[in-house]
Amino acid sequence: MMAAQSPRLPLATGISRLSISARLVLLSSILLLILAGTSLYLSSKLEQNAEALRAEAHYVEVLRTASAAEKAFGDLKYWLTDLAVSMLNLANVKDLKTDQPVEITYPDADSPGILIKLGKPVAGGVGPEGDIVAFSILCPHQGFRLHYVAADKSLNCPGHYSRFDCEKGGQEIWGQATENLPQFLLEVDAAGDIHAVAVEDLIYGRLANVLKA
Repeated sequence: MMAAQSPRLPLATGISRLSISARLVLLSSILLLILAGTSLYLSSKLEQNAEALRAEAHYVEVLRTASAAEKAFGDLKYWLTDLAVSMLNLANVKDLKTDQPVEITYPDADSPGILIKLGKPVAGGVGPEGDIVAFSILCPHQGFRLHYVAADKSLNCPGHYSRFDCEKGGQEIWGQATENLPQFLLEVDAAGDIHAVAVEDLIYGRLANVLKA
């Protein structure tokens, strides 16, 4: 008794009737269609990835622009603050009396100083008689507050007894300090108002005389 044969599918039956060359052509066509479909799929994914990269590059550029704008704003705020401080009126020439110092702050509220009319022209002096000067009163040795002695026109430290000559630009007379006293450079406007515009030497305790916010 012969075993029953399983029925052939119509597609298989049709392919079996083709010649070998026809079968090769058919298989090649199918492979080409698969490759074309794969190529289209990969192209679509690559385009999506490229779009994502373009978006990422755009976001990076936006962040760079924002960072640059923030820095520029910070610099502008710094310079505007510095300009505003430099325009502060420390005193008026007519209000100063010889050897009667006026306490000031420059370039900010944490930097105490002193404005003095010495009574005779000195280097760096301003005003009609060239005798008005200003100095930091933080001793460059350890930051003790100095006091003015009119007898010899000096600023003296109560901590370790350093002394500085106000008539010679804050030059140290003697003591343990290793630097001269920072002098504030002054300008006088047409109304006689006195403004500090810069600092010579480094104020005690700072890496820079003007601190950025």
